[in-house]
Formats: sequence, C-alpha cells, structure tokens
Amino acid sequence: MPSPTQVVALLKAQNVWHVRLYDADRAMLLALANTGIQVTISVPNEQLLGIGQSNATAANWVARNVIAHVPATTITAIAVGSEVLTALPNAAPVLVSALKLIHSALVASNLDSQIKVSTPHSSSIILDSFPPSQAFFNRSWDPVMVPLLKFLQSTGSYLMLNVFPYYDYMQSNNVIPLDYALFRPLPPNKEAVDANTLLHYTNVFDAIVDAAYFSMSYLNITNVPIVVTESGWPSKGDSSEPDATVDNANTYNSNLIKHVINNTGTPKHPGITVSTYIYELYNEDLRPSPLSEKNWGLFDANGTPVYILHLTAAGTVFANDTTNQTFCVAKDGADPKMLQAALDWACGPGKVDCSPLLQGQPCYEPDNVVSHSTYAFNAYFQQMGKSTGTCDFKGVATISTTDPSHGSCIFPGSLGKNGTITNGTSLAPSSNDTSLGCPTQYFYGSCSFTTSVIIGAFLMTAVFL
Repeated sequence: MPSPTQVVALLKAQNVWHVRLYDADRAMLLALANTGIQVTISVPNEQLLGIGQSNATAANWVARNVIAHVPATTITAIAVGSEVLTALPNAAPVLVSALKLIHSALVASNLDSQIKVSTPHSSSIILDSFPPSQAFFNRSWDPVMVPLLKFLQSTGSYLMLNVFPYYDYMQSNNVIPLDYALFRPLPPNKEAVDANTLLHYTNVFDAIVDAAYFSMSYLNITNVPIVVTESGWPSKGDSSEPDATVDNANTYNSNLIKHVINNTGTPKHPGITVSTYIYELYNEDLRPSPLSEKNWGLFDANGTPVYILHLTAAGTVFANDTTNQTFCVAKDGADPKMLQAALDWACGPGKVDCSPLLQGQPCYEPDNVVSHSTYAFNAYFQQMGKSTGTCDFKGVATISTTDPSHGSCIFPGSLGKNGTITNGTSLAPSSNDTSLGCPTQYFYGSCSFTTSVIIGAFLMTAVFL
C-alpha cells in the first residue's frame, strides 16, 4: 500500500477534505497534520473490551490517539468499534460503556464539543426494512440500542450507519430491480410506495436510511441525525456476482454523489442531507474471497483510478488522474455541428494550438470532425490543468482514460507529457456553468462542493475519500 504521505498527497490532489480511518494510526495522523482534512478515527473492535471496562484504558487511548495530535490534525469524530452488534456480539454489553468512557476523556480535555463519539452499525440490525414505516431495530438489541441512542441524543452526536444497496440487491432473489439499487430513474409505476405513509421511494439507499429513522422513532428518538459511514459498489466480482462491474460501480457512486449534493434528503426528511462516506479509497487485493471483497476501491494501490466518476449536473467530476493519463475526447454520437462549433471555439477563443491538425501535419488524419475535435478538446483540457468543467464543450466532450494518440499524432498529456499551458483566461463552455461555483461538499476536481457529502474512501486501515 502507499505510504501515509503518499495517501495524503492523493487526498490533497483530489481535494478530499474528510477521511475516515479504521484505526488511529500514528503515522497516518501525523501525515494528515496541518492539511485541514477532517478525520474520523476509530477504536478497533479488538480494543473494545478493554476500553469499555476501564476508565483508565479509555483515557490513555484518548491521550495517545487524540490529544497527542490535535489541533494540528483535525479530528472531528471517533468511531468506537465497527458493526459490533453483528460482527462482535460478545462485546455488545460494553459498547455503550466504551462510548461513554471515551466521551468522558474528551470532556476532561475540553474536546467534546468538537469531537463526536458514535459507533457504526450494519443496516442488517434493521428488521423488516420495507416499508420503512414498519421497520424496527432487532428487538434483541434493545438493551444496547436504547441507551446508545439516548447517549447520541444527549451528546449531540449522530447514528453511524453502513448502507450497501449492493448486498440488498444481491440477497433479494431478483425482487429488487438493479435500476432501483443504482439510483437509475424509474417510471412512477415502478417506484416503491410505503402504503402507510404514501411516500415514494426511487432508490434502495433512501429506503434504508428512512428505515433507520423510523426504527429510531419507535424507540422515541426523533432528533438524532444519520451519517452513512460506508456505501459503495464493487467493480469486479466472481461468476456468482455478475453485477459487480466497473459500469455499475461507476453508476452507483456517481449517482450517490449527485443524490447527496443535490440536498434532496430522503422522502421522510426531504432537504436534510445525509452525509455519506464512499467505501473505499483503494482496492484491497489481499482480502479473502469473494472477488468483490477485493474491488470496492476508487483507486488501485498505485493511485490509478479504477474508473472515472461523472457528475453531469455539475460538469464532469472524476477520480483525479494521478498518473497524468486522463484525456478529453469527443462524446460518442455527438452532433457533428456542435462538435464543429466547439472545435472552432477551442482553436479560436480557447487559444489551443491547432497547427497539428493542418494538412500534412501528424494529427490531420483521420480528417473528420470527431478526430479533430478530440485533439482540440484534449489540448484545451490539458492546458487548463484538467480542472473541473474544462471537458464539457456544451455536452459534446467527456473524460477518458484511454490515450487517443495514434501513429505519429501524440496527444497532449500522453505518456506523462503535459500540453503547453497558455495564459488564456477563457473557460470552455460548460453544460451548467453556474453549478461549478462549489455550492456543496463533494471533494473532487478543482473545488470542493459544500453541502455535506463526505466521500469516504478507505485505505487498508481505512482512509476515506
């Protein structure tokens, strides 16, 4: 795996400002110091029993893993354990005690207002999750969930929930349509309707989150928000996982991002953003079978994007090209007249050097508008530093990881060669220029959108994007 400094370099290159670690690795926390990146650290499950039974052990953990690093490292939350009720049920009796003791140590250091304490749950603790209005937490966990929720309420913290529509889809025996799991548009007659509330659900993610809200309300807790601490889709699977594909992973995560940053909320709580971490930053090739377990990452360990994320409502947003190997190309099926107009713009006001496209020059052939506009689009994209919104051209261009160079025609950005950067201040026309002003909080591209999608991407000890 990359070193902590390499991980932080990738996060900064991606404009990622929120990460979650699966532990409190000292080298990682030191590398994150003075970056402004907000960090959720974790108490590993194997340390839970000791911390939950000893005030001194909890205080020592906070001293070593929190006090030693703040304020240089911006720690904003502590996740105590991970899916304890389902993964380590024998530790459940001390879970709430562990949260309280960690919180008490923060109070003693006057850090409790800036660092929240919670514990991530698997969504499988919710039974009968559809319709959401009838959902409830597994009653056998009431002795834990009731005091836990009261603790979260009293400390102003939030319920951490891991939401994986991929697994709900896989386990539904074809009852859940793939489009419903992937946030793809559904005709009104295909939307799921909660007969008790008449709320319409267009995706699995919202249904699970609302099921958690309703489950809390049945325990008389109505003011604890939810943060999704893991969500994603695998890009590769074995023969029993045909829907673990690059296309589906790209579709899910791209649509998830759009869903969160659009402030749509859920049907039960419209307009209330559900902050969400994407699982995960890197593929983990040493994980045990099935194959999908190794392939949840947005990046390979060398920093190469597994796929390009698209956020069409706000221009093209992508997993940054840390290897200088992303290109801007003409979109398949684009209107030739629009391509020609965009080509004229790039070679004129866009200040692209289009001389290689002249007859007798290396990029003249093939002599057609698709080939020529691809060269011009990419040259502009490279000279503008591949910044967000510079590969759109009124919707006729798109990002590609395939080098479009051919023969003696070497495209700017190919093989690590950057296009000549000019001082031109014009920007390529975008499909929605006003949306590029960073109003929300997605952390890719040249600016960070600011409504509260926290893209979580894990490193082996779990770093989030």
